[in-house]
Amino acid sequence: MSSSPLLFSGSSNRALAEEIAKRLKVNLGKALVSKFKNEETRVEIQENVRGREVFVIQSICKAPNGNGVNDAVMEALLMIDALRRASASRITAVIPYYGYAKQDKKTKGREPISAKVMANILKVTGAKRVVTMDLHAAQIQGFFDIPVDNLMAMPTLCNYLKKEGLCDDRIVVVSPDAGGVHRAEIFAKRLNCSLAIVFKRRPEPDVNEVAEIVGDVEGRAAIIVDDMISTGGTLDKAAQAIRRRGATQVYTVATHGIFAGEAIDVLESSEIERIIVTNTLPFPNLEGHPKFIQLSIAQTFADAISRITTNRSVSELFGDDISPFDIAAPEPAAV
Repeated sequence: MSSSPLLFSGSSNRALAEEIAKRLKVNLGKALVSKFKNEETRVEIQENVRGREVFVIQSICKAPNGNGVNDAVMEALLMIDALRRASASRITAVIPYYGYAKQDKKTKGREPISAKVMANILKVTGAKRVVTMDLHAAQIQGFFDIPVDNLMAMPTLCNYLKKEGLCDDRIVVVSPDAGGVHRAEIFAKRLNCSLAIVFKRRPEPDVNEVAEIVGDVEGRAAIIVDDMISTGGTLDKAAQAIRRRGATQVYTVATHGIFAGEAIDVLESSEIERIIVTNTLPFPNLEGHPKFIQLSIAQTFADAISRITTNRSVSELFGDDISPFDIAAPEPAAV
């Protein structure tokens, strides 16, 4: 097997794929990814992949060209199948944002577990490994019967906050809900600051109400830490409650900026000073939204791909202060 990996990309986040390829000093593989006139997805691999180590880079999200989430799924699956049928040696699905991850359990009767369905179809189609980042729930790794590397954006986010002076006693890290406390604890440890927790009620899907804040935020900048930002409603309400408790400023950091519906308008009119996300999902027209900062995590993925290709340990990228059974944190990536 050649030591040089072949990288292919669908349409959902090609800019990130190109940056990963650049950092690995390779070119993206030639592939036709489009649609037939009947709106079915069309894929054609346009170079020889026989016996090669291949990586398919595709976030499960809406693409800048208007293709939807399900188009991203079909592009990834058809590309993997085409590569398998072209005798690629091993195919790794690189999924910076793993779509359908919020549906990781049944909350009431007659619901699907969509995150498990995604795991099944990726394996059946021909993926031999999955590389992703900040899964919504770590247990989703158990849905797969193939290796999964769940990388973390936390070092990149923490580096940015430290460069901005948002660390130590002048800040407090805030978890927006009880489920995110462990993540917030690790952020607080890396930023050498205290921790607060927002407790909320969820009367219906995508609707939250702040019930209580535990922890002292008065006189300090609050950093709300989450894995993803969807509608922005939770953050807006949390920021209002935190400011009422005496915080001087409110920032938020998250790995995945989904920004569904009117999220951007909601956040721009909120009391949040700055919204910091990574480029696991594309953000068209970023320059028109000064409140929003997008950091690159391409180096983290490039390092992981390089180690997989050369059969080296991916876990060596993880920070020594975090157990492999906790949230895995790569070393700081270049931004």
